[in-house]
Amino acid sequence: MIPVTKPFLPPQAEYEKYLSGIWKRQWLTNSGPLGSELEMKLKAHLEVKHLLYVTNGTIALQMAIKALELKGEIITTPFSFVATTSSIVWEGCSPVFVDIDPNSLNIDSSRIEAAITENTSAILATHVYGNPCDVEAIERIAQKHDLKVIYDGAHAFGVRINGKSIFDYGDISTCSLHATKLYHSIEGGLIMTKDSGLLKKLAYIRNFGFNGPEAFAELGINGKNSEFHAAMGLANFGYIDAIHEHRKALTERYDTMLRNLRASKPEWHGNASLNYAYYPIIFESSEQMLNSLSKLQGNGIFARRYFYPSLATTLPYVEAKAMKITDDIASRILCLPLYFDLTVEEVDLIARLLLRVQNN
Repeated sequence: MIPVTKPFLPPQAEYEKYLSGIWKRQWLTNSGPLGSELEMKLKAHLEVKHLLYVTNGTIALQMAIKALELKGEIITTPFSFVATTSSIVWEGCSPVFVDIDPNSLNIDSSRIEAAITENTSAILATHVYGNPCDVEAIERIAQKHDLKVIYDGAHAFGVRINGKSIFDYGDISTCSLHATKLYHSIEGGLIMTKDSGLLKKLAYIRNFGFNGPEAFAELGINGKNSEFHAAMGLANFGYIDAIHEHRKALTERYDTMLRNLRASKPEWHGNASLNYAYYPIIFESSEQMLNSLSKLQGNGIFARRYFYPSLATTLPYVEAKAMKITDDIASRILCLPLYFDLTVEEVDLIARLLLRVQNN
């Protein structure tokens, strides 16, 4: 079986080395030394000003909305993982969907202003597949209308744009370190900001709002992570470059083998680096996509329809709304397997099967 993704695991002995320290200290959670070490290493690696390691990418979004004290409507994309929208609703706000750009598949910045009302408080945009949004345009719109900006960078670990980290944009940026991501800590998330005041507030929120053993500064939640998760993050940290290079090689192999496939890929931001988080292809028709998906499944290969269906039409807690471009793209897109243990031979097999469907 070839899954769409598979977690990277370091040598077991390297993880166990960290576990041995946990056993000796008996400090399992609550901002332990491994969690703090991971924060410092990731802050330096990503070149961001402030960073907190939290439970997961979803709690990071919820904390961001809470810390910015957002109310009313939040403009967002219907083409993302469900947590982008559910976090908005969870925090008592209303998602307002704006259709996507057909080339980048990110929220179409040219459509945002038309969706702004007197109740709009923020823009929550996803860097889809790690591909940066039009951050300059979104910043101009936010400044013009006095809106906050949150970026869901769940897929965007390591991406740089205009010479700096993608997480350096917006009031707050978040990232997921879930086991399926290219760099992970089993479960985990990151929340990043340039604002030291926001950092302090987020730190309170992460720990139930505590400001000392018997005092509270904020309404908080348990957004902490454990030493066991941090241990995996630290064990994986030394392999970030190797993971990147291998995923790059596999991506380039796909590109070569699929050059005659009648399909396209999302257009990557011209001033951004690639992190090779996903390998999405957009078929010419939904029929071609479904036939290809069936062919792969019949051979034990499990691609995924990221992201289908549109969040604007499928969630029971959101009023359904047709989004012409999102609905069209979602019906034709497929993400092919891409992970560290995937082999070139397996990539070649996947490519041959897709071409066989096309040519028969």
